[in-house]
Amino acid sequence: EALKQNPRFNANIDTEAGTITYGASENIGIAMDTPRGLLVPVIRDAGDLNISGLAHQISDLAARTRNNEVTPDELAGGTFTITDYGSDGALFDTPIVNQPEAAILGTGALVKRPVVVTNEFDEDTIVIRDMMYLSLSYDHRLIDSAVAARFLSSIKARLEEGDFSGEF
Repeated sequence: EALKQNPRFNANIDTEAGTITYGASENIGIAMDTPRGLLVPVIRDAGDLNISGLAHQISDLAARTRNNEVTPDELAGGTFTITDYGSDGALFDTPIVNQPEAAILGTGALVKRPVVVTNEFDEDTIVIRDMMYLSLSYDHRLIDSAVAARFLSSIKARLEEGDFSGEF
C-alpha cells in the first residue's frame, strides 16, 4: 500500500543515463543471508498480493535461495528492498540502498516494551506492547526527508492497525 501511495520509493535511478524509472508494479527485493553471502531475490507484483500471498512467496524464495535454486532473473528487477536484520536480534541498523533502487526498509527485532497508552477516559496507563524499529534509507536525489517521514509513518500506522484478517 505504501509503495503504491508513494511512487518515489518504487523507483530505479540510472545515474549514467540521468533517468528515473518509476515501477509499473511493486517488485520487492527480500534481502536474505545465505552461506554464499547476502542475496536479494525479488517478489514480482508484490503490491497485488495479500499477506498470505506475500508469506507464500517469501517462503518459496527463501527455500530456493538457501538451496541455490534461485535463478539470476529472480535476483534482478527489484524496485524496493526490505531487509530483516532483526532476525538475528538486532534492534536497528542502517541499511544501504540496493542500487539502482531508490530506497530500502530495514526491520528490527520484535521486542516487548513498556508503553504509555491513553484510554477512552483520557487517562494514561503503562502497558506492555510488541515494538519494532523500522529504518529507512533512501536516495536524497529523489526523496527528501519530509516525504520519507510520511512514507514511514504510513507503514507504522498500517502495522499499528493490526487488522490483517481480510488479508488471509
